[in-house]
Amino acid sequence: MTQRITVTHTHGTRISVASGGVELMAYVYRPDPDPFEARKPYAHPLRTLAGNPVSGYRPNDHRWHKGLQMTASHLSGQNFWGGNSYLGPEQGYQRVEDRVGSMRHDGFEEFTATEDRLRFVEKLTWVANPSVPHSGGQEWARELRTIELHSVEPEEGAWALDWSIRLTNIRDEALHFGSPTSAGREMAGYTGLNWRGPRDFTGGDVIGPDGRGGDGETGASDLMGAPAAEAPWIAFTGEHDDVDGHSTLLFAHAPENADSIHASHWFVRSEPIPSVAPSWAFFEEFELLPGESFGYRYRVVVADGAWDRARAEGYLKNHGW
Repeated sequence: MTQRITVTHTHGTRISVASGGVELMAYVYRPDPDPFEARKPYAHPLRTLAGNPVSGYRPNDHRWHKGLQMTASHLSGQNFWGGNSYLGPEQGYQRVEDRVGSMRHDGFEEFTATEDRLRFVEKLTWVANPSVPHSGGQEWARELRTIELHSVEPEEGAWALDWSIRLTNIRDEALHFGSPTSAGREMAGYTGLNWRGPRDFTGGDVIGPDGRGGDGETGASDLMGAPAAEAPWIAFTGEHDDVDGHSTLLFAHAPENADSIHASHWFVRSEPIPSVAPSWAFFEEFELLPGESFGYRYRVVVADGAWDRARAEGYLKNHGW
């Protein structure tokens, strides 16, 4: 049985969802002020039903890592991820201020809150850095982002967040999506929806279907770069500081993602930082022509306890799309 939720909307700033006396999620759509961190919305904090935190915010190793957020690390020479930009094997990472773009919140097309579900459709515009020669401050893409928080189930010890994107190229030239790996850095294909875990999740366990994954970084390495066609879900389990116990985040592709514009692969690290992204351009760039769109849909399940493979697969089977 689902548990009631309470939605608090601080207009112009954030949306908070609580249940059972615990704030499960805050979605912040008034971006942080530093433009080098790629100003854009993010979901933080994320907490389990027991109140345990499962997201990190502005860690000292990467200040632009903020909970769960939509990113694009390499987009036609711009960085909509934040921080240093990877400029290829010869130059590595560099601080290039005018390469960092932003995502502007333009309002909500839909906002529905019931006793057990929140659903909103957000309108955003992806904007190039104002200092870019010839195209500074230009609007490059329009996004419709749908967020649904649902299935708050104490018996399962979990709740679910569905996050979908529909992105349209509004430039008069093609947009090229890539990653550090497509630019020459081995096995660093992060881009797309990206989760940063709390520091105490460093060294956490990562599993996937068909026996893939395992303890600590061994499990992460086994699934790094794995195609979504072979591993449509992965689970990351960490052990908390301060309180005795574990929490698990289950990341899953919606079935229709298999038919999207470009094949997805998993970016997952357990060390030196805990991070997961269903990357849409891990190994190769893809092109989005003027006026064309693409879409992806994902599910993130936030659970108390250390889930094994049977528990993860059983949950996904019993909670349809």
